[in-house]
Amino acid sequence: MLTLGIDTSCDDTSAAVVLDGRKILSNIVSSQSYIHEKYGGIVPELASRRHIEMIVPVVDEALIAASVTLKDIDFISVCYGPGLIGSLLVGCNFAKAVGLASGKPVVPVNHLEGHIFSIFLEYEDIDFPFLALLVSGGHTCLYIINGFGQYTELGRTRDDATGEAYDKVAKILGLGYPGGPIIDRLSKEGDPKAFDFPRAYIPDSFDFSFSGLKTSIKLKTMELLTKEFDNLDPETAKLSEIDSQLTRDICSSFQSSVVAVLVRKTEWAVVKKGIRKIVLSGGVAANSELRSAMKHMAEERGLELYLPSIRLCTDNAAMIAAAGYHHFIAGNIASLDLNPRAYLPL
Repeated sequence: MLTLGIDTSCDDTSAAVVLDGRKILSNIVSSQSYIHEKYGGIVPELASRRHIEMIVPVVDEALIAASVTLKDIDFISVCYGPGLIGSLLVGCNFAKAVGLASGKPVVPVNHLEGHIFSIFLEYEDIDFPFLALLVSGGHTCLYIINGFGQYTELGRTRDDATGEAYDKVAKILGLGYPGGPIIDRLSKEGDPKAFDFPRAYIPDSFDFSFSGLKTSIKLKTMELLTKEFDNLDPETAKLSEIDSQLTRDICSSFQSSVVAVLVRKTEWAVVKKGIRKIVLSGGVAANSELRSAMKHMAEERGLELYLPSIRLCTDNAAMIAAAGYHHFIAGNIASLDLNPRAYLPL
């Protein structure tokens, strides 16, 4: 059974063809990072306009790369939320139009569900239940997955998502966008103990919080700029252009705090819930220190850890197709009144 997956939830236009919800035949992603880089973050209006330009060529490329035509496709799987509403509208309306014109069923998929089920594109031996830590630019959540459609949320961020914190810290330091890969790279050359940044463990809760950490870094950066570097204006000066090693130390200390909280919360959930399998997903799952620390924790406790490859961590349509396959089998077909939703809990 062939699925055409479509994802336009944020700033990447993606289309994929997946066989039986497991085998990727193609997975095309058109990035917009170069458009949003100069703004230090995603500009929703620019993102949706670019999706309009790219959706047709990206879908065409996905079909060509898979050596199939639209006639060979059994159904269309599309992300309908959560995400940027303007971006989601492009993907949903395109999927409905193609479905109506071709007679292909359209299956709506939750973006978070797609991230979690991306792991089945690379692993065939995962049994339920398992813990899923989903960390991305817009979400930081911890779930128990008992089966398809059987999800229990243990905790979520109370403020900033992990990836959002990375982007904001990168902007504070003047590092550019997206912040995650840059900070991860610079952290390797810094001292993780140079600064004692806060770690919001929030006792007796599986929730996360990163706004205090972000604020702490902003205040420290302003302090350094005004006291250590001849009273530079903290609103315009960029620490990364003034002291590269100090910038690396801040990045390393910041990342150390983030990773410690993510790993510790997951470890608490393992202990309390007695689940022996962990799935890491979302864009921040590509972070090298997080992957290493999670592996170390899993090995110490004798747990099974499943890590997606880097290409399946970030937003992509193959993961939407993978989750959509299960929806199609369950008969969850969308009607023409399907509307995207910016906020859509799992």
